[in-house]
Amino acid sequence: MNAAEFKSKVLPISRKLHHFATLLLRDSSEAEDAVQEVCLRLWKIRDSLDSLNNMEAFAMKVTKNWCLDRLKAKKPVYIDNYQAGYDRQSAESDPQRFLESTDRLSLLRLIIDKLPDQQRLIIQLRDLEGLEFDEIVEITEMNLNAVRVNLSRARNRIREEFFKYETYGK
Repeated sequence: MNAAEFKSKVLPISRKLHHFATLLLRDSSEAEDAVQEVCLRLWKIRDSLDSLNNMEAFAMKVTKNWCLDRLKAKKPVYIDNYQAGYDRQSAESDPQRFLESTDRLSLLRLIIDKLPDQQRLIIQLRDLEGLEFDEIVEITEMNLNAVRVNLSRARNRIREEFFKYETYGK
């Protein structure tokens, strides 16, 4: 694979890799480092990339592994704006509704942050990134049933926590 082919196949997915790395690392500057490192690693093995069935899933797996290694090396630093790629100013004119939706989004962030690592990763890949199950299986190196079980448990936990909050205010 030459430089032009690499640019046309790998660089278009770098924004998605950056967003994914930001979700895992919770730091945009570290996510930039992760994407640069992943692109460098992919460049080093560029001759074998043509044999891959799904370049994007492979790049996501490399990103996931790099980020998890980084998190193991040090404790993660939590920042308030963890999901900046999905936050958008509300077009609603009703301030009450805007505050309610902002509160619900903050609660969702807190609940997702408290999920076990595997469940948090899978819910981010499936519900936030919109990946298909086969791509998640390839990225996480888990079998399909384990992915489905973890996703179901994560969704149930989120639903239960929202119910507790709506019912008891906690």
